[in-house]
Amino acid sequence: MKKAFLIAIASLMIAAPMAQAQQYRPDDRRPPQHHQAKPHKPAPHKAAPKPYYWKKGQSMRDWRRHNQINDYRRYGLRKPGRDQRWIRVDNQYLLIGITSGLIAGIVTAR
Repeated sequence: MKKAFLIAIASLMIAAPMAQAQQYRPDDRRPPQHHQAKPHKPAPHKAAPKPYYWKKGQSMRDWRRHNQINDYRRYGLRKPGRDQRWIRVDNQYLLIGITSGLIAGIVTAR
């Protein structure tokens, strides 16, 4: 009787982990994940922003945040008058009156 009881307990101890392993399936809980490459769609073409063209006599209040040109001869610019500065904005050189902020002259960069 003892032997039969010990054999029954030993078989239950061996069979229990096997039964649990058969019940658990990880794919039951989450959807299958496919790692296939999706076809590449090119981004829609966006037009480049149009450049802004300055005009003589136009007011430019934020001229201080642009690069000031100190060696104006190097760029083929004339000497600025009193209270005037050359600045570079994008592809243009602007002669600015520092007291009024008005554009006194424009030269396109080469």
